[in-house]
Amino acid sequence: MSSQNQPKMTKAERTAAAREQARLIREAAAKKQKRNGWLIRGGVLVAVVAIIAVVALIVVTNMQNNAPIADKGPVPANMNTYGGAVIGKDGKLIPPAQAAGDVDKTTISALPTAAPTAMTDLSGIGVAATAKGKPVQVVIYLDFMCPFCNDFEKTNSTVLKDLANAGSITYEYRPITILDSSSAGTNYSSRAAAAAAAVAATAPDKYVDFVGKLYENQPQENSTGLTNDQLKQFAKDLGANIDSAVDSRTYRPLVAYTNQLALAHGLKGTPTILVDGQTYQGTSQTNYSDFKDFVQSVITAKNK
Repeated sequence: MSSQNQPKMTKAERTAAAREQARLIREAAAKKQKRNGWLIRGGVLVAVVAIIAVVALIVVTNMQNNAPIADKGPVPANMNTYGGAVIGKDGKLIPPAQAAGDVDKTTISALPTAAPTAMTDLSGIGVAATAKGKPVQVVIYLDFMCPFCNDFEKTNSTVLKDLANAGSITYEYRPITILDSSSAGTNYSSRAAAAAAAVAATAPDKYVDFVGKLYENQPQENSTGLTNDQLKQFAKDLGANIDSAVDSRTYRPLVAYTNQLALAHGLKGTPTILVDGQTYQGTSQTNYSDFKDFVQSVITAKNK
C-alpha cells in the first residue's frame, strides 16, 4: 500500500537511484555471463576428455588387435592341421583321425613368386578325391569379411547340409585372412576366424550355427568389423563361452598358419571351393546357383 505522506524524491535522487539500479543490473549480468562462461568451458572440457578417452580406447584396441602373433600355436581337437573343420551329418564336426597338436608358420615354404593360376600340390593341404562309395570331399576356403563368400553361403548352406545329411559329402570350412587389410586396422578376418576355431574347440555342435551367425552379421569391407565383445556374445547366444580364447588370442597362430599355407599352395581369392580336388568355377554373377549340379556331377562320376 502506498502512503500519501511519503516524501517525493528529488530529480538528483531519482538519477542516483536509476544509476544504482543500472549498476546492479550490470553486475548481475556480468556474474551470469561469468557463470555461463565457466559452464561452457566445463562442457568443452568434459567433451574433450570424452573424445580423448574414446581415441585412447580405439588406439589401445588397435594395438591389441595388431600385436605380434606367435608363429606357433594349438589346433582344436575338432579341427585339422590345415585349419579346417570337417562337417558331416546333422552338422556334427568330424575330428581328424589324429589330433593335429600345434602348427608352426615358420615351417611353411615360401610363397609363389609368380601370380598363381590355380592351387597346387593339393595333397599337401589334405585335398584329394575320396574312395568310391565314400562321401565326396568339399573344401571351402573363405574369409568372413568376403561378401562373395556370404553370397555362396546364402545360396548353398542348405545344399551343403542336405548333401551331408544324405551321406553324399562332407564339407569343410577353412577360414583365411586375406581381407585383414580391409578392416580399418582391426584384423577382423583373423579375429573372426579365431573365434570360430574357439567355438570348434569348446562347443563343436555349435560351430555351423556360429559360422552362420558371422555371415548373418557380416560387416562391410573397409569397416572395423565386429568387436571381440560382439564375437563373444554371438557365441554366448549359442551356449558357448569363448571369452578366454578370444582374449588370449589362443587360435590366432592357427589362423595365420592356415592363411599362409593356402597362399603357399596358390590360393588366389575367396571363396575357393574344391570338390574331390576339382575346383568349382562358379561366380557371384550366377549367385553360385550351379554348385549343387557341379557336386552331383562329381558324385555321379565317382560312383560309375
